[in-house]
Amino acid sequence: MAETVADVATPVRRSRITPEREAELYEAVLDLLREVGYDGLTMDAVATRTRSSKATLYRQWGSKPELVARALRHNKPVSLADIDTGSLRGDFQELVARTDDCQMERDNALMRGLFHAIHDNPELHQALRQLLIEPEITGLNALLRRAVERGEVAADNPALEYVSHMMLGAFVARELVEERTVDQAFLGRYVDAVILPVLGV
Repeated sequence: MAETVADVATPVRRSRITPEREAELYEAVLDLLREVGYDGLTMDAVATRTRSSKATLYRQWGSKPELVARALRHNKPVSLADIDTGSLRGDFQELVARTDDCQMERDNALMRGLFHAIHDNPELHQALRQLLIEPEITGLNALLRRAVERGEVAADNPALEYVSHMMLGAFVARELVEERTVDQAFLGRYVDAVILPVLGV
């Protein structure tokens, strides 16, 4: 029977694994993604790399898109909503500081490959949106909402709904314009020069 989008979103978990084992499996999935890309990654390869059975992987995660999306989510364990330094600039600085340049470069390369795969795989698209993209947007919106409540940003500022677009644009545009990946220094300057001014901070 073919997998449905609902199967991807809500897999039936019939067995339990330890958090340590789960983290080990997720790391193996990310390593394989970096090595062979999404299309080249198979459940057989994950099973071999992690010394587990393919049946166990399907029981635990239901599908390849679900497994990949959860591995990526595990790689970003702390919600943006948990960042609260008392000021919007401080929150953005904390956000930028959370990932070092080396990890950022690795993650960017990994996500580039996945975004290409999304066009031909609606189940992957839905899994990534539900497990990775939407939680990040929700967290960012919470961060911005607190800035409005503190009086740092006007509630009717039209730029509020485009902050997530601007953040994503920073990653995409630098590679196209400068042929360089985004790093902490660039993001820090971008936040101070672009995002905070349009929000009136």
